[in-house]
Amino acid sequence: MFTLSASTLRPLFKAEQVRELDRRTIAGGIEGFALMQRAASSAWHSFRARWPQARSVTVVCGGGNNGGDGHVLAALAIQSGLKVQRISLKPLATLKGDAVRAAELATSAGVGCEEWHAECVFTGDVIVDAMLGTGLRDEVTGPARQAIGAINAARQPVLAIDIPSGLAADTGAVLGEAVQADGTVTFIGDKIGLHTGDAPDYTGEIDFRPLGIKAQAFFDIPPFAWRLDETWLTEAFPPRSRTSHKGDMGHVLVLGGAPGFGGAALLASQAAARLGAGKVSLATAPEHITASLVRCPEVMAHGVRGGADLDELPQKADVLVVGPGTGQAAWGQAVLQHALTSTAPLVVDADALNLLASHWPNERRDNWILTPHPGEAARLLGCSTAEVQKDRPAAARALQQARGGVVILKGSGSLIAGPGGLAVCPYGNPGMASGGMGDALSGMLGALVAERGEVEQSAWLGTLVHALAADRASKGAGERGLLASDLASYARELINP
Repeated sequence: MFTLSASTLRPLFKAEQVRELDRRTIAGGIEGFALMQRAASSAWHSFRARWPQARSVTVVCGGGNNGGDGHVLAALAIQSGLKVQRISLKPLATLKGDAVRAAELATSAGVGCEEWHAECVFTGDVIVDAMLGTGLRDEVTGPARQAIGAINAARQPVLAIDIPSGLAADTGAVLGEAVQADGTVTFIGDKIGLHTGDAPDYTGEIDFRPLGIKAQAFFDIPPFAWRLDETWLTEAFPPRSRTSHKGDMGHVLVLGGAPGFGGAALLASQAAARLGAGKVSLATAPEHITASLVRCPEVMAHGVRGGADLDELPQKADVLVVGPGTGQAAWGQAVLQHALTSTAPLVVDADALNLLASHWPNERRDNWILTPHPGEAARLLGCSTAEVQKDRPAAARALQQARGGVVILKGSGSLIAGPGGLAVCPYGNPGMASGGMGDALSGMLGALVAERGEVEQSAWLGTLVHALAADRASKGAGERGLLASDLASYARELINP
C-alpha cells in the first residue's frame, strides 16, 4: 500500500467551509477589503494570462462580495489601459459592506457603470462574471437569470470569478441556468462543485488561487473531499521487485457473460490482465470460451452454465469481479449469489448492482467496491436518477453508508466514497460515453485489489488510471469513436511511469 505525501494531496471544500476560512483569516488580522483586493488582483492576473491580447472587458457585478471582486477588477483593468464596461445587477446605492468600497474604488478610477437591463449590449472582448458567487442556494431568477442568458447568448469569452453564476458550489448542479465560462478563477479553497456534476460544461479551465491562505493549517476544518491527481502514479506504482512472480500479483476471477452477453466480461478480463494481475480467470457462459481464447489467451476461461458449475473457482481467487454481462435473469442471479458466499473482496458492476437493488436490498460488506452509474445508484438508493444528479456527493456518501465498502459513483467528475472520505476524479472525457467503459474499469479495479489486498486506495487509483487512459487514448484521433478496448494499452503505460 502506498502513502501519499502531503504535497500531492489536493483538498476540496464546501462553500460554507471556505466562508469560515475567509472569516477566520479576516479575524486573524487581514482586513476584508484587503482580501477582496487580493482576490481581484489574482483574477486580473488570471485574465491577462488567458487573454493577453484583450483590449476591452465587460464586468457584470452582483450585489455581494463576488460583485465586489468584479468592481475591483474593473478598476485594475482601466488602470492597465483597457476599455471597461461595468454593469451592476443592483443600484450602486444599495450595496453594503466591502462591496460599497469596491464600487467606489472603480468609480474613482474612472470606470462608468450602468444598471442591468434586458437590452444591455456587451462591448468587451471578454466578459467577466462576478454576479452570484458560492452562496447561491436556490434557482436563479430575475435580473441575474436574464444576465446569465444574455452572457451565454453573446458567445464571447467568459471568465467566472470564484464560480460560474448559477452553479451550486457544493454539488456542481445547475440551479436553473448557469454561465458557461471559458475559465474560472477560484479562491482560498477549491470547491467540490467545480469538479463534478454539470460543472465541467460550465467552468472551463479552473485556476485555483489560495490568496496566501493555507487552508490545511486549520485542522478543525478538514477538507470535504480530495481531488485525484496524476502525480500520484509515480508513488503508487514503483518498479516491481526483480524477484516478483505471478503469485505476488494476485488472482482475479471475473464472473460475467451470460448467454449472449460475452463482450463485457471479456473486456473486464483483458483490462485486469493489462493492469498487472498475476492470473486472471473468467467464469462465463460456455459459448463465449472460444472468443475469450482468441481475444486474450492469457485469461483462463471456464464455461459456466450456472452457479453449480462454479465449484471452487471463487475460493481460489484473491478478488471477484462480478456483473459485466451477467444480465438479471437466472444465470446472473445464480452467479451473484455464489459470489456473495465468498469472503474475498468483490468488485460489483452493471447488472449485479441492479440485482443487489432488487434481490439483496440489505446486503452490506466492508470489502467490496460498488461501481454504479447514476441510474444504478438511484435504484440502490430507492430514488430517481435526477435526485442522484442533483447532489452527487450526498448520493455517493449515502450509498456508501448504507452498503459499506467503497462506492464509485461514475459520471462526469466520478466520486469515490469510502471509510476514509470522499474523492473526486477531474479527468476523463466525453469519449467515454460508450459501451464497455464500466467493464474496463471493473477489471482494472480487480487487478489493483488483487495485488494490493485492500479496496479504498485501489478504488482511487483504478478510477484515476481509467480516466487518464481515456484522456490519452483520445489524443490525436479524438473523443468520438473511443472504445473501451482502447484503454487497456494506455492504462498499462500509466502504471509503468
